[in-house]
Amino acid sequence: MNALIETFGNNSKEKLQKPNFDTRIGREFLAFYLQTKFKQILNYDKKNKEHLFLEIKDDFIPNFLDRLVNYPEKKIMIGITGESASGKSTICDEIRKIIKEKNMPITIINADNYFRDISDLIKKYGSFDILRDNGHDVDAPENFRLDLLFEHALKLKDGFDINAPKYLTNGTGVSVLNAIEVKSNKIVVIEGMASMFEPVRDVFDIKIYVETSKKIRKKRFLERAKFRNQDMENAIKHWGYVEGAGLKYIQPSKKYSDIIINGEADLEYFIQVVEYINHITNSFSTQS
Repeated sequence: MNALIETFGNNSKEKLQKPNFDTRIGREFLAFYLQTKFKQILNYDKKNKEHLFLEIKDDFIPNFLDRLVNYPEKKIMIGITGESASGKSTICDEIRKIIKEKNMPITIINADNYFRDISDLIKKYGSFDILRDNGHDVDAPENFRLDLLFEHALKLKDGFDINAPKYLTNGTGVSVLNAIEVKSNKIVVIEGMASMFEPVRDVFDIKIYVETSKKIRKKRFLERAKFRNQDMENAIKHWGYVEGAGLKYIQPSKKYSDIIINGEADLEYFIQVVEYINHITNSFSTQS
């Protein structure tokens, strides 16, 4: 049993009568309801031995609820970023599992697919590693198709489907345009370092930063090397690069984030929170 649902959920067979969200008063009721539930989650988290929420901006909840009331036609856009091996991709993988199980109206995009094609450079230098060792700063903002990502994010927010690019992670540096069909759902999540670069970050209604200690991130990063057929010497060298790039390009985005979450929190607890959010947003009866 999900402890959050058991503690705060409506366990009766009767659901709350669904208000008419096409009216302002109906949306204001929803905002009041969600504010109450958000406070429950945060108070529960404060008492938990392992906090998921490390920091939340004071004006985030009222600003987000105001957005729901005044711009109901827009999709809810969530950006997630964090340094390499912080756990952001693992978190999104867990969300994908819950989406499939609960049939939740959520789309998730990996912003890494918006890397520019560097296949010609890799051919010139012989390999990605040699290119990196010759000073190519692969994680710099100018190496992403930020204008395209921004354009696609705006289209998804307005309810239009897109065809996203696909960046091949096989060391060739190839980027294939229009490779992934992406549906505009009620909630759209874009995860990756590029999600908080300008101008993309301004699209999001919720900006999340995943905070994880350097020690844990390095451990995770080096453990991944064996799954990527990467020798340890090269993995350590690449860790040195991504650590520097994270300090330079990713950590500054923390100041723009609405929520900072703990990338070391237990995944089962994280799943409980996501399932509870799904529970409270489906607590309305459509019967008159």
